[in-house]
Amino acid sequence: MSTRTLFLLLVAALLALFTILNWQAFTTSTTLWLLFARVQAPLGLVMLGSCGLLTVLFLLYVAYVQTTAILEARRYARELQAQRQVADGAEASRIAELRGVVDAGVRSLEERITQSQSAAQSALGQLAIELRAAIEQSGTILTSYIGEMEDRLEHQLASAKPAQTP
Repeated sequence: MSTRTLFLLLVAALLALFTILNWQAFTTSTTLWLLFARVQAPLGLVMLGSCGLLTVLFLLYVAYVQTTAILEARRYARELQAQRQVADGAEASRIAELRGVVDAGVRSLEERITQSQSAAQSALGQLAIELRAAIEQSGTILTSYIGEMEDRLEHQLASAKPAQTP
């Protein structure tokens, strides 16, 4: 139990003890003026009854306030849950949209990579053809230089042989 509940129980117990100890005074009859008539009744019991009635009314009011607060908290919880579901749906929609954008970007990059690879392979093929042509041309030129050199050597050897025969 909370401290507040214990305090209220202690006050109620002290009030009950006070009533029991002074029961004779509470039940002594006296003349009471009720604005429209005079009545013979025990003042202590009237005051005790009115205090009890006010206590019951107060407890009913507290119960009403607590019930209202609990119902309002439940309503807020339902609204919060509904808003959370709306937010989750919006988030899922944004994620799906982002996934679509990312997938489109990836596809675009894959196409660019494929195009770049095709262009690079085409350029390499062209370079290979040009290199072969250059090698063949160099080989042809080299062969013709070697042939020309052989002809010169043969011509020099042939002209050097007659000078040696004396």
